[in-house]
Amino acid sequence: MTTADEPAFDVLLSGTVFLDIIFTGLPRPPAPGTEVWAEGLGSCPGGIANLAVALSRLQLRTALSAAFGEDAYGDFCWEVLAEQEGVDLLYCRRFYGWHTPVTVSMAMDRDRSMVTHGHRPPVSADELLNPPPRTRACFVHIQPEDEQWVRTAKAAGALLFADIGWDRTEVWAPELLRRLDGYDVFLPNDVEAMRYTRTESALDAARVLSSYVPMVVVTRGGGGAVAVDSATGEVVDVSGLNVAPLDSTGAGDVFGAGFVLGTLAGWPLCDRVRFANLCAALSVQHFGGSLSAPGWVDIATWWRTVSRRADVDPDLRGYRFLEDVLPHHAGVEVRRASATIRLRSS
Repeated sequence: MTTADEPAFDVLLSGTVFLDIIFTGLPRPPAPGTEVWAEGLGSCPGGIANLAVALSRLQLRTALSAAFGEDAYGDFCWEVLAEQEGVDLLYCRRFYGWHTPVTVSMAMDRDRSMVTHGHRPPVSADELLNPPPRTRACFVHIQPEDEQWVRTAKAAGALLFADIGWDRTEVWAPELLRRLDGYDVFLPNDVEAMRYTRTESALDAARVLSSYVPMVVVTRGGGGAVAVDSATGEVVDVSGLNVAPLDSTGAGDVFGAGFVLGTLAGWPLCDRVRFANLCAALSVQHFGGSLSAPGWVDIATWWRTVSRRADVDPDLRGYRFLEDVLPHHAGVEVRRASATIRLRSS
């Protein structure tokens, strides 16, 4: 996928790194004045780290630009990203007196609820990326404010991928979608897409959004995804895979990483959506957003397990393209989230 004369990075990211603490197996949400015990607990870097780790585990050269606190949580997140996952942190900075944002995720009934605390980073992305390095692609969380580094990267030839976060005001102002001008691919989830477009289905939302951006992919959680290519008129609808979810935290980011890889590799649209769908399905079977992301070993193991069933199952038959794209050397097995942020060395 890469050659010596290409940019130094495949994907450049900018955003906020959180410490994620994930509770799973909760019997019910905690009511006021009560205590609920969870069956499982995991901790890992979260926020933009979900996407960074997912991309790096697919062997894409990934650079991250973010602020890190000079605290134990910041040390842990930095160490995991740089030393364990191989994410390039050259465009990151540490800040004394600014604490690492924290998100607590509670997984229940095939979904999750979250509580987050944090403050705005001390510097903007434009200050950290002035100028941004050359890259084949950027993945951006759309913000109300314009970011000049994104336009600079676009002018240098980068493909722009975008998603959009939960609207805390719940106004879902359609005007925000005008910020998609210049982007190449937009990957919202179905709830976000339908609320911004005032539609009743993921497909209808994708069709509306395709007037703003050339490629739209709307994810439906465990229900798969639908994609619309406005240039060709192609529509792809992929159903979800039958897996037992443990924690859906970060599944959308893992989906996005899979779609970025397929796009940079030049795969057909249906294969890109299926691959992204598979990556997300594998991730929800483990704790945490970032460290639940699959590597090539996980993907190859899944295909070896189900390939015989693909002869009779039409939903699996479409994944036969994996036989042509799986690397000969799938690499090492990835590490998963643990209940503690760091084990003492002996």
